[in-house]
Amino acid sequence: MEVCLFEPEIAQNTGTIARLCACFGLRLNIIEPMSFIFDSREFKRAGMDYVNKTNIKLHSTFQDFRNSFTGRIILLDTKAEMPYFNLQYKPSDCIMVGKESSGVPYDIYELCDDKVVIPMVHGSRSLNVAVSVAIGVSEALRQLRYPAWVR
Repeated sequence: MEVCLFEPEIAQNTGTIARLCACFGLRLNIIEPMSFIFDSREFKRAGMDYVNKTNIKLHSTFQDFRNSFTGRIILLDTKAEMPYFNLQYKPSDCIMVGKESSGVPYDIYELCDDKVVIPMVHGSRSLNVAVSVAIGVSEALRQLRYPAWVR
């Protein structure tokens, strides 16, 4: 199981997601460009000392990521129709989210293997991207029966 961020814009969100990945032993893929300096104070503050424990791989383009990843890319997106809990996750999947401000471009959307949405009450536009990743990862790990011995 992996996580991918498409051109992240907010250092604190990326740091929080890096921390989440460290805690669950997931690789974090980041597709550049980022709208902040990778070594920024905000990124380090949100990720704390977990950033140094996170397996982070940077990719210069989506195609670079696609070429290096052999599993399914599951896009969490507000435009998707299938609820995230209706997808059957596999250990080889990668949960991807787009830019905080605009998601992913249409061509990238179309290249993802599956698209899922986190259903919300009418009038709600979106959740924070770090919260969305946590919800998606939580469901995937639940389905995959994440090791009970991990505490």
